[in-house]
Amino acid sequence: MRTRPPIAELRRIYDESRTIAVVGASPDPSKRANVVPIYLRDQGYRIIPVNPNHDEVFGERSYATLLDIPEPVDLVDVFRPPADAPDVAEKAVQIGATVLWLQLGILSEEAARIAAEGGLAFVEDHCIGQMHAMLGLGPGPPHNE
Repeated sequence: MRTRPPIAELRRIYDESRTIAVVGASPDPSKRANVVPIYLRDQGYRIIPVNPNHDEVFGERSYATLLDIPEPVDLVDVFRPPADAPDVAEKAVQIGATVLWLQLGILSEEAARIAAEGGLAFVEDHCIGQMHAMLGLGPGPPHNE
């Protein structure tokens, strides 16, 4: 089942989230894990890539894990398989994030439970860029399929 807070809560998430850590960020411009974070950056959000296979993504230093990020993170956006979501959720709670967002196609009851127990708002199986556009907050990321 797709989990999504009410519209008013989603608007609050976008309004209050300034720094977004993107777990699974990709340097490949053909991937949604590249296009969506760049769109969010262009909309004024601070994007911090998390990918242990790259030192830099989107012209920003990339970190191996959420725990390596030396600054506060508001929202953790996840572009990883569902099996990885619980571990990411635990780390999101550890770093004091306020939102855990699992991208389109990613569902995890365990991550939802961890987020709820840690006091995080939780969204799953929704694209953070498409939702931004659906709420009328921006044009939305380009489609590159």
